Amino acid sequence: MAAAGCCLLLLLPWLVTASRSPPGCKIRITSKGLDLVKQEGLRFVEQELQNITVSDLHGKEGQFHYNISQVKVTDLQLAFSDLHFQPQQHLAFNINNASISLRFRRQLLYWFFYDIGSINASADGVHIHTVLQLTKDKAGRLKISNMTCNASIARMHAGFSGTLRKVYEFLSTFIITGMRYLLSQQICPSLEHASLVLLNSVLDTVPVRNDVDEHIGIDYSLLRDPVVSTDTLDLDFKGMFFHRASENQELENHAVEPVIKETERMVYVAFSEYFFDSAMQAYFQAGVLAIELEGEKVPKDLEVLLRATFFGTIFMLSPAVDAPLRLVLQASAPPRCVIKPSGTSVSVSAFLNISLVPPGRPAVQLSSMAMETKLSAKVFLQGKALRVQLDLRRFRIYSKQSALESLALFSLQAPLKTLLQLTIMPIINGR
Repeated sequence: MAAAGCCLLLLLPWLVTASRSPPGCKIRITSKGLDLVKQEGLRFVEQELQNITVSDLHGKEGQFHYNISQVKVTDLQLAFSDLHFQPQQHLAFNINNASISLRFRRQLLYWFFYDIGSINASADGVHIHTVLQLTKDKAGRLKISNMTCNASIARMHAGFSGTLRKVYEFLSTFIITGMRYLLSQQICPSLEHASLVLLNSVLDTVPVRNDVDEHIGIDYSLLRDPVVSTDTLDLDFKGMFFHRASENQELENHAVEPVIKETERMVYVAFSEYFFDSAMQAYFQAGVLAIELEGEKVPKDLEVLLRATFFGTIFMLSPAVDAPLRLVLQASAPPRCVIKPSGTSVSVSAFLNISLVPPGRPAVQLSSMAMETKLSAKVFLQGKALRVQLDLRRFRIYSKQSALESLALFSLQAPLKTLLQLTIMPIINGR
């Protein structure tokens, strides 16, 4: 038993590490980014406080019977508000020295005298302190799992008018004290319902898997609870693309976790190699990492190079030497991405098949070559879409059929690389 316990203790750190899958995408929201969120949060709080429901207030003082009903909020002044991070998983929202204007219906019975009308009141020095706990639900959505709230009203006053004004002023202590208590008791329940029910119901509608195009989709569910510091909120997303025809298949994530150290801007987004590898794996499974050019679509400079060099001899051996040319460039394995401080690169292995396509007859394959390329990648945002600009850096081509043909292709490496960069790469980047 002791030996088993020791083994378990030795394995425990490894098990914890293995169960923590690194994110493919990390988003950081800084304190500066909260300034935009604060305005939306303030509007949300105003809307909820304007719809607050206060119970009727009724009582008796000697021969006076009074009833206060139909309490409505007529105006809000939320001049001082603050939204900030609170470690480890919280957002704190404070409203200080706010003012709430009210209007309610009054009824007074004194012996045989009955009075009815409305009263305007104001609650000043309103302080509201709320703390939201942010977590991840089972589906990977962001959730508000808990909320703490404290509300207080420093003072409240009402303006009375009419023939029984003196009577109301006599009862004002009871009425105002009761109204202040009822109002302060309704602020937090209203905000808690808005956060835990209404806001969570909106978060429930946010999808965690979505289609990118007709071929692939993306899973951007949260992997773990948000991590909150005094200045930042970090969200770890799965960031995995998948082939829509086999969306339950997952590519194992062995990439290094993306790291964000900066806090100067409002929002930061970081991607790991896994994010791009899963996208290229999904497109490879969908069979779309291929380009076919035939006839007039083949760049003229490239066709001239192929017909005038070593391939010209092969063309002459075919009866269909004057037939249109067909080039098929297809990835032979999923491309792989490498991210380094010096830049991002993509390694691609592909086949280049060269054929002649005489009209009305089967295509005649002349050569099948293997290509190994290394491309530099520049990732940027274009509108709301993430775009990748590729640039050919390294290029090697060899024959799949014979060593002699590979030797003959050696002299074509440089000019073919140049033509591919000028003619084929714009087509790839355009897609």
